[in-house]
Amino acid sequence: MPGRLIFFIFIFALILFFIGFNLGDEYRCNINFGFTVLSGVPVFFTIFVSFVLGLLFSLPLVLRQKKKKTEMPRHDTNKIDDFPPAGFDANDKIKQDAAAAKERFLAKRRGNK
Repeated sequence: MPGRLIFFIFIFALILFFIGFNLGDEYRCNINFGFTVLSGVPVFFTIFVSFVLGLLFSLPLVLRQKKKKTEMPRHDTNKIDDFPPAGFDANDKIKQDAAAAKERFLAKRRGNK
C-alpha cells in the first residue's frame, strides 16, 4: 500500500506543477494569517502547500501501520465438550430447527404471536 500511495503522491505533484505553471497572472490570492497578509500568492502555490502539509500529517500514520494477522482460535483437543454426545445426529437437529422455524413463521402469519 505505501508504494501505491507514494506513486499517487508523485503523479498528483506532477499534475499540480503542470497546472500551476500554466496558470496566468490573474489567478492570485491573498493569504491572511491574522497578524500578516501575503498578497499576490499564486493559487497553485496555496494548493501545493496544503497538499504537502496533508502528506506530512498522514504519511507517518500510513507508514506506521502494520498488517494484523488474524489467528485462528486454538481448540484444546483434551476437552470432551468439543465433540457431540454419542448418538447425536446433526441432520435430525437441523430438521428439528427447520420445523420449529416453520411453525413460528406460520404462527406469526396466522396472527397467533
